[in-house]
Amino acid sequence: MTDYAYTILIPLVPLAVFVFTGLTGHKMKPIVSGLIGTAGLSFAAILSYYTAITYFWTGHTAGTGYVSIKAFEVNWLHLTDLLTIKLGSLIDPISVMMLVVITTVSLMVHIYSLGYMKGERGFHRFFSFLSLFSFSMLGLVLATNIFQMYIFWELVGVSSFLLIGFYYEKPSAVAASKKAFIVTRFADLGFLIGILMLSFNTHTFDFQTLTSPTGPAIAQAGGAAFMGMSVLTWSMIFIFMGGAGKSAMFPLHIWLPDAMEGPTPVSALIHAATMVVAGVYLVARLFPVYALGAPDALTLVAWVGGISSLFAAVIACTQTDIKRVLAYSTMSQIGYMMLALGVSGYGGENGLGFMASNFHLFTHAMFKALLFLGAGAVIHAVHSNDMSGMGNLRKYLPITHITFLIACITIAGIPPLSGFFSKDEILVAAFHHNKVLFFIEYAVAGLTAFYMFRLYYSIFWGKQTHYHHTPHEAPYVMTIPLIVLAFGAIFAGFLPFHNLVTSDGIPFETTTEWSIAIPSVLIALLGIGIATFMYRRVTAVPDKVAGAISHLYKWSYHKFYIDEVYLFVTKKIIFNFISRPLAWFDRHVVDGTMNGIAGIIQVSSVSIKGLQSGRVQQYAFVFVTGTIALVLIFAYLW
Repeated sequence: MTDYAYTILIPLVPLAVFVFTGLTGHKMKPIVSGLIGTAGLSFAAILSYYTAITYFWTGHTAGTGYVSIKAFEVNWLHLTDLLTIKLGSLIDPISVMMLVVITTVSLMVHIYSLGYMKGERGFHRFFSFLSLFSFSMLGLVLATNIFQMYIFWELVGVSSFLLIGFYYEKPSAVAASKKAFIVTRFADLGFLIGILMLSFNTHTFDFQTLTSPTGPAIAQAGGAAFMGMSVLTWSMIFIFMGGAGKSAMFPLHIWLPDAMEGPTPVSALIHAATMVVAGVYLVARLFPVYALGAPDALTLVAWVGGISSLFAAVIACTQTDIKRVLAYSTMSQIGYMMLALGVSGYGGENGLGFMASNFHLFTHAMFKALLFLGAGAVIHAVHSNDMSGMGNLRKYLPITHITFLIACITIAGIPPLSGFFSKDEILVAAFHHNKVLFFIEYAVAGLTAFYMFRLYYSIFWGKQTHYHHTPHEAPYVMTIPLIVLAFGAIFAGFLPFHNLVTSDGIPFETTTEWSIAIPSVLIALLGIGIATFMYRRVTAVPDKVAGAISHLYKWSYHKFYIDEVYLFVTKKIIFNFISRPLAWFDRHVVDGTMNGIAGIIQVSSVSIKGLQSGRVQQYAFVFVTGTIALVLIFAYLW
């Protein structure tokens, strides 16, 4: 036990709320279950903030940096002397940072949902699922070992399935929840394979042991095992596969846009700030292993992140559903974070990318949650997700308008808002490591500014739309979280992350490289300017541009037909050439063999059942006949 042993309460309180509201919520007024859930998250948030303040104030010693502390740990399963599964809580800079992110966003979502979900069937069920998800994410980030992380990783998947499919009477929501669950299960199979390979070769699941620069994991580096790469490299690639699926990286991204079928607060909680960054957290948690023991796997992380960020940004430029624009924006921004990890080294200023990735994770949680909740306020006002049927809403939704604008400026990377500082650090890390990825992210910076202000102008400016009823601002229970998150989006960039979250726990100094920052700001301003010219007022320019690049526009609008490719591969190849032959073999060979055996036994039974007629005379005749036959046989043989 340590002074931080109380941190076990941070996930356990939401778990208790989940059980209580899940079992008794239907017996109480809906608002009561919402208030209980909000109170539970408030308690968890207070403990998380207290942990962050005390840890970053006293959690390090001069010259050695921040220490990793096992605050609580118990044996769960003792299988062998070398194989023991433990559960506990690990306190270090990235876990403390994630505690703050998860509880802050989750609390804002809980408060916001009191207004947004008012009157919905299953109100208590919704808040029960929110508490289950919060418990799962908090257990994931506090995990002391990789097997505990995998357990909560799967619980997060179950929670997201329940929340995405909350409107279970809506076929599209059910399909989206199944799609998210199935796609991430394939990715999680890779994660599990990676865990088994890593633990088999290192004889441990423990994070402190695995990530030690002198630990058994890094000692496995080198020595070709398959296709020129070590077992450790393959292990980390498979583990990254799980992270890529959960974080919707290309080509495992197809579930994320469909997941927007869930309630908008779910989109803000799961698909903006918490679940989708679990993959980033996974790579960050094992970063010393990647950087020191498997640099080839880290290169793959960088390229997957860079390609995903550009791919998603291009698609976001043509979508008309406001939540899907934000979904692809999320994919693009997480690509930034993955790229930053991939271009980072270990220790001191070499770890700039690691720090920048976590910095952007923190700031992104604030402005992207704000964007999703702002989108929810718009949907709440006009009862539509289609931005082509919106316009001029700034006059009706003043608070939503201002907070949404702040979030758009922040994600565009305009100083002095938080997005500028975190994205600038990523660009600097990329510039010093890989110029191709650096210029890709420059392009993404311009595209991000363009599609976000395309969204902003389409909603709040543009044409004067005649709505079925006069839109009105959301109630205070929904606008207060918007204001709180807006302050986070503005001021989070001033946190000295280089003194708090670093690759080796030791603070280092950073400076703004204006030779990189100024061009990125100018590119963002160019994107904003183009969006302003095209969408601030209704003009024919967007249609002309779309016509001029009709093929690219069509491919982007249809998301480059990746879903269709998956369907083709699944239905035409896997089903026809694998599943159907296997089904035929199962029916005709496996079932046929069993049915044949059963048929033979049945025919044999019918043919001999007369022997069990119950007539004593028949039994006596058979007995005497058999006895005479045996006597004759023995006499002949004798």
